[in-house]
Amino acid sequence: MRKNSIKSTTIIGIRKDNKVVIAGDGQASFGATILKSKVKKVRRLGKNQDVIAGFAGSTADAFALFERLESKLDKHAAQLQRACVELAKDWRTDRYLRRLEAMMIVADKNVSLLVSGNGDVIESDDGILGIGSGGAYAISAAKALIEDKSLDAKMIAEKALNIAADICVYTNHNIVVEEI
Repeated sequence: MRKNSIKSTTIIGIRKDNKVVIAGDGQASFGATILKSKVKKVRRLGKNQDVIAGFAGSTADAFALFERLESKLDKHAAQLQRACVELAKDWRTDRYLRRLEAMMIVADKNVSLLVSGNGDVIESDDGILGIGSGGAYAISAAKALIEDKSLDAKMIAEKALNIAADICVYTNHNIVVEEI
């Protein structure tokens, strides 16, 4: 990682009981300094706002990727998986896109995917995806909570992010959640 680069964040995607949630914390850091504590890293995409996405990494890069993904969704008639594969292909081969430093979790009513600049388009086996510096902590917490029948997807995402925020210095407790 480059010196003084913006550190990642924590984004979690949970799919449970026909609901899908993507949630993220709000911290933006520059080196060892917190620049902002209420950044919105989760948003709705697509003409019908029927896709949710969260990013970790450079904000400007993530917004460039969100725009590209929206154009791919328009081109591929709201087929999220195909749009993500096409985005990943572009991301790996386009000279400009190759330099973007971000990862995304995207979801619609049918599929949740992790998309990276390495060409990865990954669907999890258990409905749990996490990215960013606190991603592994949030995934671990979510895996422990997913079997609890009293918790829905949103509750699991919030609890997992709060656990990650207690451990990861680049994650805070200002949580934004989008749900389908």
